[in-house]
Amino acid sequence: MKTKQLLIAAFLIALLVPASQLNGQDQKQNYGKAPDELFPYQKYAKAYKYHFLDPIQFYGAGRELRAPSDLKEVRIGFLGPLSGSVLVPQGKQMLQGATLAMEEANKKGGYKGLPFVIMPHSDAGLWGAAANEVVKMDDEKVWIFLGSIDDIVSHVALRAALKLEIFMVNVGDPDPTFTETNIPWLNRVIPDDRQSGYQLVTRIYKKDGHSRVAVIRANNRYGRVGIKIFSENATRVGHPMIIEERFNDGETNFKTQIERIIVTNPDGILIWGNAKESALILKQMRAMGLKQPVYCSDRSVNPEFLSIAGTLAEGVVTTCQYNPTADISKLKAFQANYLKRFGQEPDVFAAHAYDGMCIVIDAIRKAGLNRVLIRDVLTDRKTFQNYNGVTGKITLDGSWNNIRDIFMAEVHNGKFVFSPAPHLDQKYKRGSETGTY
Repeated sequence: MKTKQLLIAAFLIALLVPASQLNGQDQKQNYGKAPDELFPYQKYAKAYKYHFLDPIQFYGAGRELRAPSDLKEVRIGFLGPLSGSVLVPQGKQMLQGATLAMEEANKKGGYKGLPFVIMPHSDAGLWGAAANEVVKMDDEKVWIFLGSIDDIVSHVALRAALKLEIFMVNVGDPDPTFTETNIPWLNRVIPDDRQSGYQLVTRIYKKDGHSRVAVIRANNRYGRVGIKIFSENATRVGHPMIIEERFNDGETNFKTQIERIIVTNPDGILIWGNAKESALILKQMRAMGLKQPVYCSDRSVNPEFLSIAGTLAEGVVTTCQYNPTADISKLKAFQANYLKRFGQEPDVFAAHAYDGMCIVIDAIRKAGLNRVLIRDVLTDRKTFQNYNGVTGKITLDGSWNNIRDIFMAEVHNGKFVFSPAPHLDQKYKRGSETGTY
């Protein structure tokens, strides 16, 4: 009788407590960890239904399948810009980070004595190419794959992953809409541009006190989607961006765009693009007399930006998905091993690919060689409750998106200096370094 009463009590509690609070890491918060001030319509009315708060379940077959008995290796796929893309340097760093994690796992015995093997595929940054590469990975009998950086590639790849039922761990694409597809065969370990947008709005308008901000951004999906989040939230705090200029990857002369910006008389400028173009834009703006504070998107946290911009980079502010200078023994060991193995410092994509590969290997060791069971582990947010990677804690929301706190990066004496991102509920004086509650 007592057991029956306990079961009934547990059932009643389950009815009263939202499912999102019973599955791992969730606390009461807005979707995407949006501050109340930036949450759409928050000041006017509550919505009848909010989406992306509860995970989509997978009720299909496959959990009963047994692992093959004749395997000689355990294959893990990789999809990234390894050729034919402006993002090749980042893609190679991502592959190297994943490779290092795999090599370390093999030194510890692999999977029950079988070595892990990475199966690299180049996405080429083209429509449709990613789907073909995912099909090839299926033919290669990979159990799971990591990818990619380019937004379009990721969106195509995840649909192929759904059809083929191969789990995709996103370690490089910050597109906020990636996890809004409601496909239960993915997660993301790198924080997205939604977090960057919130923090740039807070820093630019609240902390630094600007009101007339001009934007120049890459004419691609990375620029369009990233600036969309920033633009919407700038409007919500009462300061719509005053102009939005665009440029193409590989462009080197930005005179026309800068002339249009000058006419608007901004008090701050945001550049959203890759490191090379962002640095060239900064140099040409200064040469044309623009002295306003400059802010950039996260891809400017790159040695190439500092090399091209030189002393003009001083004072530039951007966001970064983690703090590469954090005093964390696990991070320092990774950086030292990476430098020794590949002869260069790891970037943000290498670090998140390393973390992504580590959680993949842990999931395989826990679930066994079964795609659906691996999926179950990587979509159970309790898996990540106590997981701290080299990039920090991975905190998945209801769409399996990492909503971990990000960092601000500011150039001082030729180096990026990292600090915790500001919060909207702080009260700032213009130009102050700290907030008061």
